[in-house]
Amino acid sequence: MGFLDWLHFRSVIMRSVILKCNRYRIASVRQDRRSTCPVSTALEFLGDRWTLLVIRDLMFAGKRHFREFLQSEEAISSNILADRLNSLLESGIITRRDDPTHAQKAVYSLTDKGIDLLPILVAMSTWTQKHYPKTRRPEAVDLISRGPKSLKQLEVQLRRDHGIA
Repeated sequence: MGFLDWLHFRSVIMRSVILKCNRYRIASVRQDRRSTCPVSTALEFLGDRWTLLVIRDLMFAGKRHFREFLQSEEAISSNILADRLNSLLESGIITRRDDPTHAQKAVYSLTDKGIDLLPILVAMSTWTQKHYPKTRRPEAVDLISRGPKSLKQLEVQLRRDHGIA
């Protein structure tokens, strides 16, 4: 390993350590100042664009691998994606397991806690389609128009797809 390789390796390690330390410091501050308001608490876990888009892709786009999330039209960067996946793992919204077909890949799945977010994402889609009609996509319009029975069927399918009996 040459000097530049060693230097690159050290900088990657340092970035990882700093990110973990910062996440720990932020989490400890948040715990001390956490509001008892359920909306505020939900926003602490889900309150940024990228987190909800990762959950959306797990639910509606069938994405399960890191590289698949990177291919979404919103163009999330790899470092932000890695951070959001780690946050979702830590909060128990998703799980990660090794991909049996490829030693260097991981498969991400929703947990019960993650699947329970389905009505929230559907409600957000309904609100947005109502107030911003240019955002209507055929698959989103179809999901909303089918009603609650269809939502329950989707939930059952998600549980099956994500290995929850």
